[in-house]
Amino acid sequence: MISSVKSQLQQTGEVFRLFQQSLHGMFTAPFYWGRLFEQIIHLGIGSLSITLVIGFVTGLVMTLQFGYGLAKFGGTLYVPAIVSLSLVKEICPIFTSLLIAGRIGSGMSAEIGAMQVTQQVDAIRALGTSPTRVLVVPRLLATIISLPLLATLSSFVGILGGLIIAHTEFNMPVGFYVNKVLRTIKLVDVFGSMAKCFFFAIVIALLACYRGFKTSEGTQGVGTAAQWVVVRTSIIILISDFFLSKAIILLFE
Repeated sequence: MISSVKSQLQQTGEVFRLFQQSLHGMFTAPFYWGRLFEQIIHLGIGSLSITLVIGFVTGLVMTLQFGYGLAKFGGTLYVPAIVSLSLVKEICPIFTSLLIAGRIGSGMSAEIGAMQVTQQVDAIRALGTSPTRVLVVPRLLATIISLPLLATLSSFVGILGGLIIAHTEFNMPVGFYVNKVLRTIKLVDVFGSMAKCFFFAIVIALLACYRGFKTSEGTQGVGTAAQWVVVRTSIIILISDFFLSKAIILLFE
């Protein structure tokens, strides 16, 4: 038990150390712009299609369920406000972050892990270059830039999906739906959602890169590292979401 706690504390300290090194690498030369753009394309544009599908389908399903549920009490008119607020503040940030953790986080750890076991990371050090600058900083920045934008886009598409269901299933006028959404969603809600995604992005990228550097035991270790990243990041995202939501409420509401 004591050794397990000690191991967890040591891992936490090593992750914070990696974060410190990454921050230093962001604001000092040399900076690898080409690798950053490459990661943004791979992470952001590569995740665009699945993000749009998840947001759109979530909006459809939530509007359908809330619509028929509230219709029993004559509350159908509240569907646009409930659905839009739920999508922007909670559903889309969480779903998008979990998607990125599964798709990108595991990929980062597997890629860096493969480089670690084939001694490519050691080769980078031998050339006098910091692996943190080359491998971690571009991935961390690309995740920080892409994840909030993907979550915001997912929310917009989800609201659009809700509009389609509200109009076709419940005969709700388009103008009424749009007006209710605009009156419900405030800039604070959007910025709060993006702030959550900013934190989730740091967690995903740091844990993925950290576990990649710690990979051993060949190809089997690469698979284990990817699984470790998905499990840990998903747990942290789900737990921290409560505390982040509480902090945002205390600060802005």
